[in-house]
Amino acid sequence: MIRVQRILDCGVLLAALSLPVAAQTIQPPDSIREAATAFVARRMQSAGPDARVHVQAGTLDARLRLASCTLPLEAFTSGELRAAPRLTVGVRCLQPAWTVYVPVQVETEIDVLVLQRALPRNSAIQPADIKNERRRVPGVAASYITDVTQLTGRHLRSTAAPGTALTVDLLSADVLVKRGQRITLIATAGGLEVRAQGEAISDATPDGRVRVLNLNSRRVVEGRVESRDSVRVSL
Repeated sequence: MIRVQRILDCGVLLAALSLPVAAQTIQPPDSIREAATAFVARRMQSAGPDARVHVQAGTLDARLRLASCTLPLEAFTSGELRAAPRLTVGVRCLQPAWTVYVPVQVETEIDVLVLQRALPRNSAIQPADIKNERRRVPGVAASYITDVTQLTGRHLRSTAAPGTALTVDLLSADVLVKRGQRITLIATAGGLEVRAQGEAISDATPDGRVRVLNLNSRRVVEGRVESRDSVRVSL
């Protein structure tokens, strides 16, 4: 009699049909792990030309006994595959029917920018402050800074120690327009460009939104920062 067996152990969730061991050939656990890692590796190829993605499946329960699959194993995820350090990948067999959920760890070997010395909060990072270093980092490393041009117009959000690999989360955009600053309001209407003097009511970052007091009409309008001294508004 076929009975449904559920196993939850070491991060592995199993829902499988279990037959007496003597009546079946067992599916090699390594083949299940390989199906999961191959699935993730294929979808992580966009990490970059110089990046090397490392994918490792977690160990399956040693008590796992699954009937050998007569069809190619299918790997899947419940939603869109995320570029996260830890994933859960389903591996299923259609004949006989069983499904195993495999924990997978993802790391990327990539060149990143690393601080050579400690820097305080709000520091602008200069080329002399950093060096290029090959590191193996969690996930697909999309959030890591790999080019010095990515530092332009940004500063450290908090104090950082030597050896810190720079990420987008560690940086904030510089303030381009400051509260109380006189700026030029620019609006376009019917092919005509209208300009007026204004005063910023708040700080704003490059391409950010800011509220401005129109000094002619005394009305407060909101616009998008175009440069250090100009804001474009909609009429």
